[in-house]
Amino acid sequence: MLTFSLTLVRHGETQYNREKLLQGQGVDTSLSETGVLQGEAAGKYLKEISFNNVFASNLQRAVQTAELIMRHNAHCSGREMVLEPLLRERSFGVAEGRPKEHLKNMANAAGQSCGDYTPPGGETLGQVKLRFQKFLKILFKQMLEEHGSCGSDASEGALAAGDATKVTAAAASDVASVGAADDGLQGLALHALVVSHGAYIRVAVGHIVDDLKCSLPAGVKMSQLTAPCPNTGIGRFIFTLSPSECGPVLSAARCVFTNRKDHLEELTAAE
Repeated sequence: MLTFSLTLVRHGETQYNREKLLQGQGVDTSLSETGVLQGEAAGKYLKEISFNNVFASNLQRAVQTAELIMRHNAHCSGREMVLEPLLRERSFGVAEGRPKEHLKNMANAAGQSCGDYTPPGGETLGQVKLRFQKFLKILFKQMLEEHGSCGSDASEGALAAGDATKVTAAAASDVASVGAADDGLQGLALHALVVSHGAYIRVAVGHIVDDLKCSLPAGVKMSQLTAPCPNTGIGRFIFTLSPSECGPVLSAARCVFTNRKDHLEELTAAE
């Protein structure tokens, strides 16, 4: 068995975010000044977590954010970042570059809710979920191939079959320590960082929670888990994998938290 954490971060603010304009995939903007500060704040918040693997959408707002996080991380010097197109934002087709209000109007005209509506040329939610499923398959395979040898060494934070329940229970108690950057990581040595986009992350979290049947933090409502992720909002999941002839099999999944923005408190106060 192999257990690792996945820390999922949305990119920092862009000028399009500030002006409430849709970016999707066709509008590849860089971070605003505020977005850079948010990325730096996220990096400082996560600085003591030793990420073994780093993945980012290949759109520049995500790449910049990942670079800022790695730059401030105490353990990421020389770490290679994988730019992964499967992590790109949902395509909004003809609505890209236009105000979000325009998308709502298009959805209303079609008699659909904005969340379910697919503008012409855009991706359906199902297509976005399929991309995330493909990414998870790649992630699980890579983690098992690169770090599977850790599975027999409990001192390295990997889990033998009999230890999985113990670590899961111990980590669950850590959730009460609200705001700690290492929440859920006690007993684990393997960590992956993924930097992506708001609409994509919302679909990804929904898939993990609904389809992968991951366990949830005590007292947390589903609406909180699937709420829109703020810029550089942070989520964390713990996955346990088992090898098989057909590839990695997910044995257990647990949500530690989603949409955390504790690192932005000082920036918000300054505004």
